[in-house]
Amino acid sequence: MARGGRGPCLALAAGLLLALALAPGTLRAKPTVRKERVVRPDSELGERPPEDNQSFQYDHEAFLGKEDSKTFDQLTSEESKERLGKIVDRIDSDGDGFVTTEELKTWIKRVQKRYIYDNVAKVWKDYDRDKDDKISWEEYKQATYGYYLGNPAEFQDSSDHHTFKKMLPRDERRFKAADLNGDLTATREEFTAFLHPEEFEHMKEIVLLETLEDIDKNGDGFVDQDEYIADMFSHEENGPEPDWVLSEREQFTEFRDLNKDGKLDKDEIRHWILPHDYDHAQAEARHLVYESDKNRDEKLTKEEILENWNMFVGSQATNYGEDLTKNHDEL
Repeated sequence: MARGGRGPCLALAAGLLLALALAPGTLRAKPTVRKERVVRPDSELGERPPEDNQSFQYDHEAFLGKEDSKTFDQLTSEESKERLGKIVDRIDSDGDGFVTTEELKTWIKRVQKRYIYDNVAKVWKDYDRDKDDKISWEEYKQATYGYYLGNPAEFQDSSDHHTFKKMLPRDERRFKAADLNGDLTATREEFTAFLHPEEFEHMKEIVLLETLEDIDKNGDGFVDQDEYIADMFSHEENGPEPDWVLSEREQFTEFRDLNKDGKLDKDEIRHWILPHDYDHAQAEARHLVYESDKNRDEKLTKEEILENWNMFVGSQATNYGEDLTKNHDEL
């Protein structure tokens, strides 16, 4: 598989616009460092970073979940190992005393799915204004764009005006795509698809379309090499391009532009941001097993995992391990 292209989940329009609604003067700054766009089929996971880039944190986030891994360093190494041991017992689903790659992959997928649904739960009350356990398009629109719609004059001469004017119809289009029964009201599952379209097969075309709209600055329906680079990097004071930018230009030519016409069409963009030939959770599980499997039997004992505890949880562990032992059914 081509190197390069690890990326974050697509930025959620809702998060951006809610922030703008609460603070109308806030602007979204153009990045001056690398920004990557590949959708992670398994939530917060992307392609593994190089080993010389301190990828332990990546392992921790894959194994524990992004938010929970942040608080792991509150524990001592002994506390971390104790909670890791409890988690290992849950991962070993057949209770045979070994953790296989498949069991580890299943665990990683569950952790990442829990992250997605926890994220939706945190913002649900902000949008479900009538407390009927559903969110209508009108509720979402008022919660996100209400200030803008009620005070258009304040935005007329600001760059926020352009942002809101562009994003409102785009959010409506995405909302309707997530609303499977077409009643303009989202259930929790539909709202999850709206906020995290990369997680749902029926939303993949929306992800593709929004990506093209974001990057295709000249509006020709394609992404040329300069547009591709501009989405990740912006020059400061016309300085030289960093080495990684030159590498990405090579990536574009050698691996992204499949038909070698100097630009990416929709199929090539789909191949780039929605790869079907790479299971991120599987790759992470294989990596963890390979690095910890001392006797090379392609499965891990609890002892092997605890001996390599730093790879799985570092000095970080959170009450998450404790929560999982009590509430594993939630995963």
